[in-house]
Amino acid sequence: MSQPAPPNSAEHPWPVRAVSTRVAEYIDKLGRVWVEGELAQLTMRPTVAFITLRDPAADMSLSVVCPRDVVLNVEVPLAEGTRVVMFGKPNFHTGRGSFSLRVTEIRTVGIGELLARIERLRRLLAAEGLFDQRLKRPIPFLPTTVGLITGRASAAERDVLSVAKNRWPAVRFAIRHTAVQGPSTVPQVVASLQSLDADPEVDVIVIARGGGSAEDLLPFSDETLCREIAACTTPVVTAIGHEPDNPLCDLVADLRAATPTDAAKRIVPDAAAEQAFVTDQRRRSARALRNWVRREQETIAHWRSRPVLAEPLAALTARADEVHRAIAAARRDVTRHVAAESDHIGHLTARLTTLGPAATLARGYAVVQAVSGSGGTVLRSVHDAPAGTRLRVRVADGAVIARSEGSDEAH
Repeated sequence: MSQPAPPNSAEHPWPVRAVSTRVAEYIDKLGRVWVEGELAQLTMRPTVAFITLRDPAADMSLSVVCPRDVVLNVEVPLAEGTRVVMFGKPNFHTGRGSFSLRVTEIRTVGIGELLARIERLRRLLAAEGLFDQRLKRPIPFLPTTVGLITGRASAAERDVLSVAKNRWPAVRFAIRHTAVQGPSTVPQVVASLQSLDADPEVDVIVIARGGGSAEDLLPFSDETLCREIAACTTPVVTAIGHEPDNPLCDLVADLRAATPTDAAKRIVPDAAAEQAFVTDQRRRSARALRNWVRREQETIAHWRSRPVLAEPLAALTARADEVHRAIAAARRDVTRHVAAESDHIGHLTARLTTLGPAATLARGYAVVQAVSGSGGTVLRSVHDAPAGTRLRVRVADGAVIARSEGSDEAH
């Protein structure tokens, strides 16, 4: 019975052939696969064709080998940049330690199929909310630095720079030159977006490209680029192609400009127009202020012209005579009433005087009182003063003391 092989370790390493064989066996288990990509390089040989297939959304490529007839039998002539779908079997060459895809069928992806895929992606991104207007970031009114992603020495770059500087000469740009079509567009634009988004001095980012065919604009409908735009914290403005062009990145961006020139107009204000606006507003404000002051002056003049304010004491003066007359009338009435009451009191006093005991005494009458220890009582009968009773006789001018000798009847 054979002993099991020792585990792989530094003391028991595998030879190259063993590693290559195991890798080849593992890859062989993958079976046949369909692969989509862009042709980056095509080299024809008498019997075979060597192809480099590139991923349009990443900096990755794959070596492909196929019979020459497979390439020649494709309905559409293949060229660099053509979008294709291939069917083949992964193969690891143990002798060279290289990997390739041995293809038996190649199909080109037509523009209709590409547009259908873009439409499916559009519905997916819309369902995730990447097009929601509530997520759009506002564009700053006066950005200090504008990040510009565009092709090197392109018409789009010239349009954005010239129009923006004519409108606002103080604007500054941070420019990133990238490919704007082909397989390297997406990774370069994504890298530039990340770089500008991380720059704190960049207030807004513009992605600008001139017009082109639908195939040329396909990278700007790539899912990776769309998601990167949505993830940016800096507002992003897209100016891809012309007015009819509508790649998916336009729907994700915070603002879509019809052309690069329109983008420059959207991101910076026109200095001359703003100055004219400020001048007009100042003029209108001054006119409105003068009109307001004039209206207030007229209101004050109107109130001042009213009698109550023009002569505030006139009402009191007019009423003063009435007050004086009322006071005089009140005094006359009081004096007359007092005089009448005084006369009435005088009459009553005279009557009292006439009817009072003093007047009676003055006519010769006297009041006789029997004096006792506790006081005196007025005599009303001779029987009240028997002989020897001490008497007090009150006359008009005083009183005298007398003693009773009895009544005349007794004598």
